[in-house]
Amino acid sequence: MINTSKLLTACAAAAVALGLGAAPAAHADNVELRVASLAPSGSPWMDVLNKAASDISDKTSKRVTLKYFEGGQQGDERDFIRKIKLGQLDGAAVTAIGMSMVDESIRVLELPMMFDNVDELDYVADKMWPMFQKRFEKKGFKLTDRGEVGWIYFLSKNKVESLADLKGQKLWQWGDDQLVGAMFKKLGLAGVPLGVPEVDPALTSGKINACYGSPVAAVALQWHTKIRYMTSMPMSFAIGATVFSNDAYKKLSAEDAKAVEEIGKSSSRKLRKTIRAANADSKETMTRKGVTIVQTPQPMVDEFTKQSQDIWKDLVGKIYSQEDLDMVIKTRDEYRAKHKK
Repeated sequence: MINTSKLLTACAAAAVALGLGAAPAAHADNVELRVASLAPSGSPWMDVLNKAASDISDKTSKRVTLKYFEGGQQGDERDFIRKIKLGQLDGAAVTAIGMSMVDESIRVLELPMMFDNVDELDYVADKMWPMFQKRFEKKGFKLTDRGEVGWIYFLSKNKVESLADLKGQKLWQWGDDQLVGAMFKKLGLAGVPLGVPEVDPALTSGKINACYGSPVAAVALQWHTKIRYMTSMPMSFAIGATVFSNDAYKKLSAEDAKAVEEIGKSSSRKLRKTIRAANADSKETMTRKGVTIVQTPQPMVDEFTKQSQDIWKDLVGKIYSQEDLDMVIKTRDEYRAKHKK
């Protein structure tokens, strides 16, 4: 005999299979999703996220609302993931550091000196993202479409023109960042482990005199007012995304889950475009406010690249698999072969 209940559930699941997994068997009529972020109020990230939240509320006739705890109100990204697991939060808009608290292998997309331009990164990340979404799904999380932070540069109070100069800095290291920790160790850099909310006061007090970040993050977090120099060489490209617990999605009807997914995808595309423009604008803001962009000498770039490639190999089996690394390199090279100048 055909089990009608199971058949209906399967059909509903198929309707929202794109990125949402199985549809919930039961749902609440009105759902508030509590979402944390380090992004401060008024930043480009929160502007896009708040617009998406408004669209979701309208599309679902206020059956689904998103409440954002912005600016690190809920702690650092490790705290966000812990609180999601405890049911104290439903989701978080995070960088790859937060994502790595769920599945660290996603950091393979942020390896230093891996990509020459954003087109390479987009090509590789788009190809691999569904694989990571499946990994997150198995661990109890919904990984939404990709957002971003942008190219990451060294920011300092003292001019940095060589690795020797960089070694002389009291350089911030995000305490939960094993990838950057491994890189610092390989390069002989003195990292000072701190959470993101601690960086600004540490720059003020002199506990650190250098950090790293994208231009838009440096401006949004006001780090740019406490440093004087930025390297022209980016060390990596930082990504981001919003993650939700699977349990949070079980509260949504199939119709509302589909609306959240569609608006989320559109918002992610808009966010990437917005952040890229904001990074360019923030560079101009930084130079206008007195920050000097120091042209990184080629010997430093060459040495950094060489050491980075060693780091790629060193982290196999620790953060990601050999298969993951091979896939990134193969897909990147595939893009390069298609776009030879």
